[in-house]
Amino acid sequence: MRLVVTGGRGFIGSHFVELALKNGDTIIDYDCVTYCANQNLPFDNNPNYKHIKQDICEVKHLPSCDYVVNFAAETHVDNSINDTVPFIKSNILGVHNLLEIIRGKSEHERPVFFHISTDEVYGDTAGSSFKENDRLMPSNPYSASKASAEMLVFSYHRTYGIDYIITRSSNNYGPRQYYEKLIPKSLDCINNGKKIPLHGDGSYVRDWIYVTDNVKAIYSLIKSKVKNSTFNIGADNHMTNLDVAIDLLSSFGKTKEEGIQFVPNRWGQDVRYSLDTTKIKLTTGWEPEYKKGINKWWN
Repeated sequence: MRLVVTGGRGFIGSHFVELALKNGDTIIDYDCVTYCANQNLPFDNNPNYKHIKQDICEVKHLPSCDYVVNFAAETHVDNSINDTVPFIKSNILGVHNLLEIIRGKSEHERPVFFHISTDEVYGDTAGSSFKENDRLMPSNPYSASKASAEMLVFSYHRTYGIDYIITRSSNNYGPRQYYEKLIPKSLDCINNGKKIPLHGDGSYVRDWIYVTDNVKAIYSLIKSKVKNSTFNIGADNHMTNLDVAIDLLSSFGKTKEEGIQFVPNRWGQDVRYSLDTTKIKLTTGWEPEYKKGINKWWN
């Protein structure tokens, strides 16, 4: 397959590119290389990979391809609370630009637009797990920008006939993740003798999925040739932020008292995320490999 990837030098995108290249696909990667992008990647010299350093808001042309897989996004919630503008620009206007380019192609040349979204578009839930047709109720500017992008995708399908797939994945973790996220930040704190900062009392629950499980799920949808549908991707691996921190500390022989500092809550804090992943499992047979605890890839 010939794939156009956006954000392929970022955390999740780079793992997807690596997987697709191993499967013999050709990748053209549009990535403007922001602060959290990877400067050096193991596939940089692969003849089937080409990187074009360009912001998705500024792309004027997309080459012929089977899929445009859009990972490019601003993703850090705290940053979105402090400054919303980059999130509106990348996550909404960037998606709009890509859709407009696809719309301008003749119908037989249009690729499927595969949009990578987040479980945060649903907001939080006390005890149930969100299904794909549940209402979107984002809690912060980041998740609102991702929900807005989804609405654009749905409308371009309805109005212009553009084919799409949307995935909403739970909290990813693993190699190459920028240190502002909880797990790499915690590891950085442990390695530098600092305490891990946790919002509130650390009781907020997330479903943690290892990044390679997520990209395998994404790739399974491409291979299945399903179109015009939305899929949740999660590992049913629910842990509080406090549990994650304690698990990481114990890996280094440290205690909760030694290594955790509670800090004021984030504005608009979501209490619990949870996804029902029945749909993707029935559609492609995908199952996560890592289903319990944190996969300690750094050991």
